[in-house]
Amino acid sequence: MKQVILTGDRPTGRLHVGHYVGSLKERVRLQNSGLYNEIYIMIADAQALTDNAEHPEKVRQNIMQVALDYLSCGLDPEKSTLFIQSMVPELTELTFYYMNLVTVSRVQRNPTVKAEIQMRNFEASIPVGFFCYPISQAADITAFRATAVPVGEDQIPMLEQCKEIVHKFNTVYGETLTDPQIILPQNQSCLRLPGIDGKAKMSKSLGNCIYLSDTEEDVRKKVMSMFTDPNHLRIEDPGRVEGNPVFIYLDAFSRPEYFAEFLPEYSGLDELKAHYTRGGLGDVKVKKFLNRCLQAELAPIRERRAYWEQRPEEVFEILKAGCETAQNTAAATLGDVRRAMRIDYFEDSNLLK
Repeated sequence: MKQVILTGDRPTGRLHVGHYVGSLKERVRLQNSGLYNEIYIMIADAQALTDNAEHPEKVRQNIMQVALDYLSCGLDPEKSTLFIQSMVPELTELTFYYMNLVTVSRVQRNPTVKAEIQMRNFEASIPVGFFCYPISQAADITAFRATAVPVGEDQIPMLEQCKEIVHKFNTVYGETLTDPQIILPQNQSCLRLPGIDGKAKMSKSLGNCIYLSDTEEDVRKKVMSMFTDPNHLRIEDPGRVEGNPVFIYLDAFSRPEYFAEFLPEYSGLDELKAHYTRGGLGDVKVKKFLNRCLQAELAPIRERRAYWEQRPEEVFEILKAGCETAQNTAAATLGDVRRAMRIDYFEDSNLLK
């Protein structure tokens, strides 16, 4: 069986370091592993419109920004197909068919949907398009016959629902759709980075993000303002590393070589944590080290972004070509789905049989 990856992001704003450690870095690793025959990276503008229908310009303005973030992180258009969701109309038709295989109560039980509805204050008035988000995502995944979907931890319920739809379709209509597997970040601390304000989730809407496109000075200011242990008031006070955003970020970004270069008095993160826990280590010193780790990680990303920002026409052509490739693939799957459902009426005079 062909090994295929499908994943993507909503273009509601620039991507941040949570996206990077949660999925983008893993996508680049998988892209370069040589283990996959096809890789599709989707800019999910149609899904973004489900809760931004009255502000389409917001979505439109971020298409190129997300594409730049992809390219700057190392996604290679020679190895991965970058495309825009709404430019592949077959995805909408697949979503429509899958809706008949899912009950309203099942969607209501989806933990990700429940959390997103609460975060957006949609409890009293949920847009139908937003409510059907898991079904749309299943259409995206199955249209490209994805065998693997690299995502963050919060998307596990969505993948589970997709697998249910695949099983139901194949049971009712015969083996047609591919059952996808989820790929989570290898580093457990990367599953979900908190916001710099200590909130549980880094979110564009909450304004508590460090963006991949932030300048070096922007990153420094944000790191130095980060929430830490509120009880660690003096340097000599014992500090808590569990739940401390600065140390969660260090779990995600620090490397042995960064200690050797930027903080040689410590052998590694365990020793730094132990010192902070027993007291005698100030937040400023830890934040300065985190800043240097982040700057080292983001420097090549900034360099690639500067390159692509000077070539907007090339980025445009990459997306256009990617959409054509994606549509051809999705059309083939849709043809298989229509045949399985016996709604291919005019194919080989099928209506007469």
